[in-house]
Amino acid sequence: MKNNIKIDLLEWCMGEVESVFAKSITALVDIETEDTAIVTLKFKNGALGIIEATTAIRPKDLEGSLSIMGEKGSVEIAGFAVNEIKHWNFKEEQEDDKDIDKFSVNPPNIYGFGHKEYYEDVINAINNNTKALVDGLEGRKSLELITAIYESIETGKEVYLRFKPKKCKLGL
Repeated sequence: MKNNIKIDLLEWCMGEVESVFAKSITALVDIETEDTAIVTLKFKNGALGIIEATTAIRPKDLEGSLSIMGEKGSVEIAGFAVNEIKHWNFKEEQEDDKDIDKFSVNPPNIYGFGHKEYYEDVINAINNNTKALVDGLEGRKSLELITAIYESIETGKEVYLRFKPKKCKLGL
């Protein structure tokens, strides 16, 4: 699955994932891995989520998006680098909501501007002996979620996070 950036963002926005149930297929290309997957997620806060991922769109890929919908409002962040706020709609508007368009940017490529800022943060943390914005434990959360997704694909079962892989090709 190529949606790792969106998985990081989904967890950051929604909180920790409790369990996943996933299915995948190789629909278009004769390759050793999936080209289409769907995942249902249950978050520890009780919310439900869906991930739809594919590399099988032809003739040109579509942008990805992250949508969060709730009783008090909804948000859709889209664009090839998750760089555009398409919808920002809440029952109770906050003062900062008026300037929300300033967060939509047009990066030079799908990787956006984030890597430069990330590297600067790492260098700053090393030079100044401070905590980095994103550390290895944060990265591990996404890796654990992706491993759980593949475990569910292989076993056909719901997988709770904090598990030991048994059949996942990414497992030990």
